[in-house]
Amino acid sequence: MQNQSPPPVRVRVFVSGLVQGVGYRYSTRNQAKYFGLGGWVRNLPDGRVEAVFEGDKKAVEKMIGWCRRGPTGARVSELVLEYEDPESDALPDPTGNGNPCGERDSSASRTFEIRR
Repeated sequence: MQNQSPPPVRVRVFVSGLVQGVGYRYSTRNQAKYFGLGGWVRNLPDGRVEAVFEGDKKAVEKMIGWCRRGPTGARVSELVLEYEDPESDALPDPTGNGNPCGERDSSASRTFEIRR
């Protein structure tokens, strides 16, 4: 019997407060990569930051905890979470062994981008 990884978790996060102009997006990307998460982050016209994180449940929870604090200089006043269906189940087979989801939790198969 194969040891299967738990399914990934996906969450959309809206961060309010002093979160633009303080390096929040770049720090978010660095933290997400550190935790092996995929997704993206962007500034919104209303002054909030929006981010999507996908990956291991524990890593996503740690990332949410980091978002509550943010980088030095940020002042987070509110965090709104919206859980979504993960998209990584459709990742191609990176191993070539016929198991299309075999490495879906590998940080090598995840990218995290800054959107404008």
